[in-house]
Amino acid sequence: MAAWWLSRRAGRSPDTLFHPQAGRRLRVLPGLGALLLAAGLLWWLYPQGVSRLSGEFHLVAQSPLTSAQASAVPALQHAPQDLAAQPLWPASTSGLQARPLTQAALQQVAPLLGQAEARLIEIYQLIGQGQHRQALAQAQALTRDHPNFQLAQLVLGDLLSMQSRPVRLLGDVPDAKAQAASEQLAVLRDESRRRIQALTERPPAGSIPAQFLQLSAQNRHAIAIDASRSRLYLFENLRASQPNSGAARAPSLRLLADFYISVGLSGIKKTVEGDQRTPLGIYHITNNLNPNDLPDLFGVGALPINFPNPLDLKRGKTGSGIWLHGTPSDQFARAPQASDGCVVLSNPDLERVLATVRIHTTPVVIAAELHWVPAQTLLGKRAQFEATLQAWQQARSTLDLEQLKAFYSSRFSHHGRDLGRTILSTPESRQRNPARPLQQWWPALVAELQAEGPQQWDIKDLSLLHWRDRQDSMVVTFGQVPAGQTSGVTLRQYWLREGDEWKIFYEGVI
Repeated sequence: MAAWWLSRRAGRSPDTLFHPQAGRRLRVLPGLGALLLAAGLLWWLYPQGVSRLSGEFHLVAQSPLTSAQASAVPALQHAPQDLAAQPLWPASTSGLQARPLTQAALQQVAPLLGQAEARLIEIYQLIGQGQHRQALAQAQALTRDHPNFQLAQLVLGDLLSMQSRPVRLLGDVPDAKAQAASEQLAVLRDESRRRIQALTERPPAGSIPAQFLQLSAQNRHAIAIDASRSRLYLFENLRASQPNSGAARAPSLRLLADFYISVGLSGIKKTVEGDQRTPLGIYHITNNLNPNDLPDLFGVGALPINFPNPLDLKRGKTGSGIWLHGTPSDQFARAPQASDGCVVLSNPDLERVLATVRIHTTPVVIAAELHWVPAQTLLGKRAQFEATLQAWQQARSTLDLEQLKAFYSSRFSHHGRDLGRTILSTPESRQRNPARPLQQWWPALVAELQAEGPQQWDIKDLSLLHWRDRQDSMVVTFGQVPAGQTSGVTLRQYWLREGDEWKIFYEGVI
């Protein structure tokens, strides 16, 4: 029974562990699988052994441990009885609220989760409540429906092991044998911790990621990724259905889904081609690739994003081919850090994203840690920037060329008239269309404006996405529509704060 999980995967030896980070099997010493499960793999699943594990399950269930449960786990024999009141993680500056995942809370959040993840968390709750038989039945059903869900298989293996004898000793495995499987077990432990953390630290009602200063009616949906929590948040822009709701109103986003994701094998902050890191910044989905044209590695599909964006290029970053994509057929989910730089979702979760978002108009924010703020607090910052944008518009409409030029950075560059779709999509296209500095681009703009003459036009469908790291930047997208007309061109500008002033360092038509 103890070696059940290891031999569950058809055609694999009981002494073979699947390594979810490397996407391959690892050979372990003979008999290690049985020893690990006999010792109880849940000892290894969480950062502080059974004490932390039972604490997590206990907090999830919000029910006190019985004396029999405590005596079965030596690490808890001297634990305080008010363990349920202790936080699992230190306070964060993310703006999220810590809350216990009670049954009522799980029912509220479950519709946002992937179905398999919601079922896994329910199994955790049953374990915390001491309902091991029910937990076992649900774990068997989950792994039957998703046999490639390694974390669920691991939990099921431990539940089966517990049927034969209680787990009493931590480290009841020779060091040499435990070390052979330690990397995979650490990966699964981290995945489980992140899943639970995301469900016990939740965005307060009415809060949104601070980057979404304003979304236009064209932005029907938006995506925000928190790498520190391995989560992707999918939003619906409620203002898209209320295009005339008034410019003074705060952004209104409804959280549609909340999914576990994986990022680069080497982490985040991509800087160079091949570094296996996921970039941080503000991007847009540029395509929806046909899964029939993709290798199995990418699962049910892929959504490329426009990395490197103009800010990345300005900072000398290199690379390409950053996608949101699915998992290979033999893996339900990948380790928290597992890709070559892409953002990876389980195939069922990606299918929901694919069915929801639109190319070119869906922004994707990838942050080391998202900061959630009440939407109303963004109005002041938005108003300040809009005043600058209106001044730029006035200077351009009246052909005040001296004033207009003052809005452009001395480090301005321009890649032609196709910013979002092709020119920045590959290194080859950027080579064919090298950036033109301000002194080369400005005369062409002046000649164009003078040929048109003074012309009033309106800014419509304005989107403002604010990115802050070592500098303040703004991704600004809007329709430039001549007065009295209903259509025009769509401009995307990248602004950078230089001292106390906002300056445009990139501009193009999309």
